[in-house]
Amino acid sequence: MTPSPQPVQITTSGITTADRGKSFPLGAAVCPDGVNFSVFSKHGTAVDLLLFERVDESKPSRVIALDPRTNRTYHYWHSFVPGVKAGQLYAYRVRGPCAPERGRRLDPEKVLLDPYGKCVARPPGYSRQAACHRGDNTAVAIKSVVADPGTYDWEGDSPPRRPFAKTVLYEMHVGGFTRHPSSGIAAARRGTYAGLAEKAPYLKDLGVSAVELLPIFAFDEQDGPAGLGNYWGYAPLSFFAPHDGYSSRRDPLGALDEFRDMVKALHRAGIEVLLDVVYNHTTEGNGTGPTLCFRGLANDTYYILGEDRASYSNYSGCGNTLNANESVCRRLILDSLRYWVSEMHVDGFRFDLASILSRDPLGRPLENPPILWDIESDPVLANVKLIAEAWDAAGLYQVGRFVGDSWKEWNGRFRDDVRAFLKGDAGVVRPVAYRLIGSPDLYEHKERGPEESINFITCHDGLTLNDLVSYNRKHNEENGEDNRDGTDDNLSWNCGAEGPTQDAAVERLRNRQVKNFLALTLLAVGTPMLLMGDEMRRTQRGNNNAYCQNNETSWLDWKLLVRHADIHRFAKQLISLRLNGIGPIDGSDMTLNELLRRQKVQWHGVRLGAPDWSDDSHSLAATVRLLGDREVLHIMVNAYWEALRFEIPVVGEAGEPWRRCVDTFLDSPDDICDWDKSPIVSGATYPVQPRSVVLLVARAPGVTERSKRLEVHLRQRKKVNE
Repeated sequence: MTPSPQPVQITTSGITTADRGKSFPLGAAVCPDGVNFSVFSKHGTAVDLLLFERVDESKPSRVIALDPRTNRTYHYWHSFVPGVKAGQLYAYRVRGPCAPERGRRLDPEKVLLDPYGKCVARPPGYSRQAACHRGDNTAVAIKSVVADPGTYDWEGDSPPRRPFAKTVLYEMHVGGFTRHPSSGIAAARRGTYAGLAEKAPYLKDLGVSAVELLPIFAFDEQDGPAGLGNYWGYAPLSFFAPHDGYSSRRDPLGALDEFRDMVKALHRAGIEVLLDVVYNHTTEGNGTGPTLCFRGLANDTYYILGEDRASYSNYSGCGNTLNANESVCRRLILDSLRYWVSEMHVDGFRFDLASILSRDPLGRPLENPPILWDIESDPVLANVKLIAEAWDAAGLYQVGRFVGDSWKEWNGRFRDDVRAFLKGDAGVVRPVAYRLIGSPDLYEHKERGPEESINFITCHDGLTLNDLVSYNRKHNEENGEDNRDGTDDNLSWNCGAEGPTQDAAVERLRNRQVKNFLALTLLAVGTPMLLMGDEMRRTQRGNNNAYCQNNETSWLDWKLLVRHADIHRFAKQLISLRLNGIGPIDGSDMTLNELLRRQKVQWHGVRLGAPDWSDDSHSLAATVRLLGDREVLHIMVNAYWEALRFEIPVVGEAGEPWRRCVDTFLDSPDDICDWDKSPIVSGATYPVQPRSVVLLVARAPGVTERSKRLEVHLRQRKKVNE
């Protein structure tokens, strides 16, 4: 047995080691003369702090046995270790009862990560399986790394703080964005934070204002099918450490600084950084999963357990569920969020399966979940963007009913209704009308802003936009589950041929459908979100569950930027139209209800004032006069398979004539035009071709000088971009 260390008398930054460290702060806190370590373990009877010289050592170079009489305060085990510095590898071993029937799974042979560790180091021979079975796994276990976040030079970085009304989200995968050889990034930096930073000019040119990164918390890449692994990252090991696999640097602290370099580069480009965060489960899975961290420290504290206490409640669909409304776990989540905002300069979060966070320790949904109100009311988080995926894997669906005053919601209804309408399904014209004006049927009772709804057609989970118009069914055979995984309810349509085709007519229709989806997403009231690569028709060859495909199935092939330059141009121009005021988004300081009262929408069908709400209808038109006597918009959508001639309203004697800014039936560059190049539309009708979207814009009577200045600004901006 390792002897207990003798008391040391040193005072540094308020930490006194007479009592061999302090319980706060949790994690590894760097001081001038050493490091204070603190970890929570309620039922542990003995805790060892392990220090390593190398990540693959079979034995720690030093073991510090924590005395329960002097190194424990409440359920916090702590020690101050003089001479330790940033970069030190460390971990824990905990002894205590292994009684699954009582919810306790302490295993003294397992090396455990620090839940508050700011970096992780992964040995070349890391083995998830070794953590699942009995025996010492020291040499093949992931270790924590002591970090001192306060030493980084942010060089005056400050968050862009864009309002939601001026936000276009771009959901993306850090690795997949630049991993493909066609990315133009040097091989050593492909698929890394550094590679993404190099592509900041591309994102700025595209016009998106915020990236929403798929999980970058350190995750277990082995948590997936044999031979494939985990690509998406929804398998967290830590809620503080950036994923080391996305770092081009090999030193233990490399990921920490490289992530911040990336944030700094994106901020300089005017782009906010949002993280897709997974606080609903961990990679430790169910009772047969590995003991890596939380399970070996305080299993019944960190997880919601089944009635038998030996099993795990699985509201996440991933084997376990984090006990988010338990006090210790709640503090962990809040501390993690504060850290990413204050030390890593992150601008917001999208909460994966956020409805799980509304469940109590018995799994029952709470009317006022403490953790969700804690997040919303926390002063450190007061200026960050909060987005909820307002459902979970056990059937709890809260879209339109998610708790709080500041949360925005992924609107799955927008995705499904717009997909069905443009596909040509019956009975969805009225729901689509609601989606285009901010989904008041879902949100009007909340008295929230117009940006409440996060409008999207595609995301990481499902088909890409190209595949949505190229496949009638999923093609997940490469996942190794005989195509059983992934949803069968895709609301997709292949436009006449399954998969790639040489049929020019089919390809032209697919191109048009892609533009239609982009147009409705970016013209609708709400906050639009695009999926990485949809602006150049990225394909996953019909795979709608590519969570395990860390290969060319998922990577962005940059050659598509040339092949589908017309789609890229269309998306870029649409984003510019939206963010520069020619879109139904003015009035960000008012509620959706107030906006709709003041900025009235006139609904039409092919005849003015006569919308067809019948189940057999496949067409819709609307006229909107923007606030402030600016533009008048007239949008016409023909989801029918034949051309329809729509009546168009008269602008007014003092108004300028209609100009056709968008017609998705036309080839580039006529499909979308700048205001000064948009052709004038005369006459009382406009022929909208099959499966097309048309946007007409006119300057309203009494147009203000502000509108004229906007036109000058757009021209100047275009010259700068060119």
